[in-house]
Amino acid sequence: MKDEGRPWSPYIAGGLSGILSILSVLVADKFLGASTTFVRSAGMIEKFFNKASVNTPYYLKYDLAVDWQFMFLVGIVLGAFAASKTDRSFKVQRIPDMWVQHFGQTRVTRAVMAFIGGIIALFGARLAGGCPSGHGLSGIAQLSVSSFAAAACFFIGGVIMARMIYGGGK
Repeated sequence: MKDEGRPWSPYIAGGLSGILSILSVLVADKFLGASTTFVRSAGMIEKFFNKASVNTPYYLKYDLAVDWQFMFLVGIVLGAFAASKTDRSFKVQRIPDMWVQHFGQTRVTRAVMAFIGGIIALFGARLAGGCPSGHGLSGIAQLSVSSFAAAACFFIGGVIMARMIYGGGK
């Protein structure tokens, strides 16, 4: 069996996230967040196929281009990869064990569940005016009351959904 090493300390990872938040404001004058990138990406894809479709008040308020936030998301993916390599937990796997256990081998069922989960998560992020990283890292750091409320709702919703889907760890 492969030695998986030790995972990163949550204290160190949290501290590094805090330092990144501070550096983001000091260097780029931007607060961390991610959900707007999905809106921009959808707009860029739509613009590629039909420029007129993004000539709406909704899309006109966004600069439909690769920006710092898009690169932040690329950094999240690369950072997750680097972390999994350093703690030796990286592995290529067709279907994660947890998904097979809870959703079966059927590709259609897994795809439908992932799609529904993505819709719910993105809808919630847009409804809350930001994603967990935006509210949790940036909003709470600014002592924003709405971010405290949004983060509490993200946690409560996550606990409820995890218990519904995974049956309380059974």
